[in-house]
Amino acid sequence: MPSPPASQSVLSPLRYPNFRLIWTATLVANLGTLVQGVGAAWAMAELTPSEAMVAMVQASTTLPIMVLAMVAGAVADNFDRRKVMLAAQTFMALVSGVLAVLAWAGVLGPWGLLSFTFLLGLGSAMHLPSWQASMRDLVPREDLPTAVTLNSMSFNLMRSVGPALGGLIVAAAGPAAAFGLNALSYLAVIYALLRWQSPKEDRSLPAEKLGSAVWAGLRYVSLSPNLVRVMTRGFLFGLAAVAVLALLPVVTRDRMDGGATTFGLMLGVFGLGAIAGAVATPQIRRVARIETIVAVSFLGFALGSVILGLAQSVLMAVPGLLMAGAAWVLALSHFNVSTQLATPRWVVGRVLALYQTLTFGGMAVGAWLWGAVSEVSSVPGALFAAAALLVAGAVLGFVLPMPDLSDANLDPVNRFNAPALRLDLKPRSGPIMVMIDWDIPPENTNAFLALMGERRRIRRRDGASQWVLLRDLENPDIWVESYHVATWTDYIRHNQRRTHRDSENYDRLFVLNRDPAGPRVHRMIERHIVPESDDLPVIPRTDEPH
Repeated sequence: MPSPPASQSVLSPLRYPNFRLIWTATLVANLGTLVQGVGAAWAMAELTPSEAMVAMVQASTTLPIMVLAMVAGAVADNFDRRKVMLAAQTFMALVSGVLAVLAWAGVLGPWGLLSFTFLLGLGSAMHLPSWQASMRDLVPREDLPTAVTLNSMSFNLMRSVGPALGGLIVAAAGPAAAFGLNALSYLAVIYALLRWQSPKEDRSLPAEKLGSAVWAGLRYVSLSPNLVRVMTRGFLFGLAAVAVLALLPVVTRDRMDGGATTFGLMLGVFGLGAIAGAVATPQIRRVARIETIVAVSFLGFALGSVILGLAQSVLMAVPGLLMAGAAWVLALSHFNVSTQLATPRWVVGRVLALYQTLTFGGMAVGAWLWGAVSEVSSVPGALFAAAALLVAGAVLGFVLPMPDLSDANLDPVNRFNAPALRLDLKPRSGPIMVMIDWDIPPENTNAFLALMGERRRIRRRDGASQWVLLRDLENPDIWVESYHVATWTDYIRHNQRRTHRDSENYDRLFVLNRDPAGPRVHRMIERHIVPESDDLPVIPRTDEPH
């Protein structure tokens, strides 16, 4: 079936002032990033004849996202995202400024250039999860797919002019001017973030420890089949599709005898194709399933890669670059939207970070891989091999199809009330063992077991461990659901993560239970030796009833 109705126009999210402010600033920053990208790629092409080193410029930008993104996602879910973005943008402005000075002084070598592009990638890795997770603060859920597409359009709108402008700047003033313009462009985003008053989140619990937070994100994805499918396809697309962008400087230099201006124009054509894809996305989404859109994007990019591999002139390459650009934005925007709509707010930063880790990690590996293949065989051979892998990615949809856009309510259900305890627990007190007694009539047993299979996945996904389901040998109608969490704080956090979609499972189980009052819950703390300072009984006041 087609995806749920989306906004009529790709520009509709711009009616929200905060989104419009930050989107416009991001437009300026994207221009600087693309100008810088042209400067870095062409500077490397002049510094060394190695095709692999030229391709590594792309890898050095995307590799940090694979390395740091999960940490950045954990930070985005536990701290003020606006402040995280401000710190990342300031860092990138400083790095770009230093890069411009060194390039102007003529002391920048190939490995120094890769080091600075790597640092810029680190800044992007810190910024992206917070920015993507902030979409829900800027637009309502029904406009989220269009807002994500508009973000892609922002980058590709600048791709249509940025590379050409970058080529002109590099040709006229050298790479140092491109790097300096990029440093100035970050000031627009810094200004917009300072103006934006982001909503304050109620954080009643302490922030998760970094290691635990990262593990919680990995666990959530591994126990969410829809997310596993999206990320597998995203990784494969990034691995194969990056061949066009990574090898485009070499194609321009060696097959078309072009310079920096020609390279910029080629990237601009790719960007125009991406804009066309973004503009058409709302209409396409209304008539086609997500899997159909993604499969066609794989095949379209494959055809574009073949055309580029066969092209002997810029004019011959234009159709392939237009086709590849449209397929690029269609595929990546639908991977992103599917990830966001299938993820609750408490973990969305980490899940988006993992998606970016796999997709951009695939690009980083692919940039190195296709550069190496081109040196062993030829540039056209590498593009044809990437096209074959893209066709395989389309065929994979028969085994791992994309989930349709979820209309499930993943907002917190907020039903949980912490029980009144007779022990004075500290937040770190634990381990906590929870046992839930279910009284299930024989005729409800099969339905109960089916629902418990789903419940096991939900419990483990949200932080429970050692989940088991026990049956009483003397009274077979009694079933005991048991699980552990590390501390009392983790128990509270585990229950606060419950969404409206998850509560549907509990509601169906509740109906199967014989006692209309619901199952009985036992919350216990494991103790072999109890320190005097822990778990003291609560002594009632004398003026209160016992």
